[in-house]
Amino acid sequence: MTDSSQVQVWAAGDHELGEGARWIDGRLVYVDILAGRLLEVADLPGPRTPREIARLDVPLGAVAPISGRPGHWIAAAGTGIALLDPAGDLDWLARPEDRSPVPTRMNDGVCDPHGRFWAGSMPYDGTPGAGSLYRTDHDGSVHRVLDGMTIVNGPAFNSAGDLLYVADSTAGVIHRYDLDADGNPTSREEFARVAVGGSPDGMTVDTDGCLWVAIWGHGAVHRYHPDGTHLTTLRLPTPQPTSVCLPPSGGRLLITTAHHGLSRPAGPAGSVLCAAVEASAPPAHAYRQG
Repeated sequence: MTDSSQVQVWAAGDHELGEGARWIDGRLVYVDILAGRLLEVADLPGPRTPREIARLDVPLGAVAPISGRPGHWIAAAGTGIALLDPAGDLDWLARPEDRSPVPTRMNDGVCDPHGRFWAGSMPYDGTPGAGSLYRTDHDGSVHRVLDGMTIVNGPAFNSAGDLLYVADSTAGVIHRYDLDADGNPTSREEFARVAVGGSPDGMTVDTDGCLWVAIWGHGAVHRYHPDGTHLTTLRLPTPQPTSVCLPPSGGRLLITTAHHGLSRPAGPAGSVLCAAVEASAPPAHAYRQG
């Protein structure tokens, strides 16, 4: 276990629900979900101030850059998947959650190494089994890949893009799936179960194939070996970490946090934290339109 005294505030903020931390073009890009805000922090010395890139009138779960189109994003937003332009306008590809029997929203998302965008959904009221995982292919078609979960978090992928990690946060379980060449699951196993009073949230895979997971409600980040062994616990000075990012230069872990639901926000809730670690990961993959 690593003590929280080694964790520092990297960029001060007051984000209600910071999430979706990704390293893109030498900067940290992330969202404040319920406020519909897309933010960036430049990797500069001294005090760092988050800058707003866009503000939507719907919740914004996560984004990924679009290959060859600077300033354009694919976004998990509102009840579906959309393309987001530099002016902040949305071009909807699909809104599958409009058909949900209970009110839901899109949650975390990321591109796999093949340039496909994956994002999960969740019910506002916690209705069991109402969350799904979607894959957006190169042609813009959106497919429900998994269902029957509640709060879908992650996803994350190994370097080859043939292993998918996804958390059912309410159940406290991280599942791992083998994927075929088209991105369809061919097998499932329980990779890890969080039994410490918290829930697995945002995740990333490092260059050694280890999985780093923010543990919401427990103020920690866990690192798991590819065989599922729990290797490390990093304690944090605030209880609600939401996502993790390992810049490719190595040596640090960046962690978004939230003050959503806290009657008395503890410590640097809502800020981006940083911890010294011996790990790195590739930059965020871009969505490749075909």
